[in-house]
Formats: sequence, structure tokens, C-alpha cells
Amino acid sequence: MRIGGRMGGLDELDEGALLRRIRGGDRLAFQQLYRAYFSRLARFLDRMTRNVPLVEEIINDTMMVVWQKADTFDGSCKLSTWIFAIAYRQGLKALRGLDVPLEPQEDQAGDAAQEPEHAMAARQLQQGVSRALDQLPLEQRMVVSLTYYHGMAYQEIAETMECPVNTVKTRMFHARIKLKDMLSAHREEMQ
Repeated sequence: MRIGGRMGGLDELDEGALLRRIRGGDRLAFQQLYRAYFSRLARFLDRMTRNVPLVEEIINDTMMVVWQKADTFDGSCKLSTWIFAIAYRQGLKALRGLDVPLEPQEDQAGDAAQEPEHAMAARQLQQGVSRALDQLPLEQRMVVSLTYYHGMAYQEIAETMECPVNTVKTRMFHARIKLKDMLSAHREEMQ
């Protein structure tokens, strides 16, 4: 998520400089870009695949494409949009190649410093949201993830997912309705 114009420790100017160095074969620049994007891509791909070993493989495949195709980046979108688009396509490719159904993973426990009843309620809510997101169709889940977890605008999401902006808006509209219904049901169960 963007904070003060900076993403993952690098701003767009830093990323552009790194990409120019990568085009020249600079492995240290590539390592720096890899580290800057690893956790962001891991969160995105975990939401997409729900398969931790697969996530790391997809990140490696994504960054290999970045290394090999750095000279094809034309600047028509943000570098982050280009990298996320590659990750999205690599994730779809990996999911098509799986033979086993994906199982949702339990989220990490909440902050241990919280009061036990608050921590349990927060964890139950987090698990409810996670389960609700997992029940969305892949395209809707990705729109929600890119919007709320990665701070992307609809135009960036459209470029990442290679679809029109109106398609992104429609997917978000339907995702919100489904999430509202599922979370309302979860809330009723908790009472």
C-alpha cells in the first residue's frame, strides 16, 4: 500500500533507476527490486492461490520474467502494475497446472498483547473475512485484493488483469455485494 508516495521502500524514481540498471544486467539492482516486491507479491499471490509453496515459485517465475524482459517495459503504466500483471498471469498459469484442489489456510493469530476476548473476536472476524474472500470467484477476489491490500486504482487493476476498467468496476460491485451478504451471515452466527 502506498504511504507518502513510497511503495515497499522504493519510490517510482528509485524503481525506474533499478530497472535501467537491470536492463544493463546489474544483478545487485535485480536483487534489490526482488526484495522490494517479494512481500507485496507474496500477499497478492497468497490471496490468489492459497498455497504457500506455490507462491514462492510464482514469485520466482515472475521475477525471472522481469529480469529477462526488463527491456520490454515501455513505461506506459507504472512498473508495479507491470510486475503485478506478470505475477497475475504467472499465477493463473500455475493454477491451471495444479492437479489438487486448493485448501484455504488459517490466518496468523492476532496480537498476543490484546485482551483475550478482543483478540479472539478480532481473529474470528479476520477468519470470517478471509473465508468470505476465499469464496469469491478468482477475478472478484483479485480485484478486492489489488484494491484494498495493494492500493491499486481501477485503471492499474485493469492493466494488471488485462481487462476494461468497467469490468473491474463490475467485479468490485459484485464482490462487495457477496462480501456484505457473507459477512452479515458470519456476524449473525457470532451473536
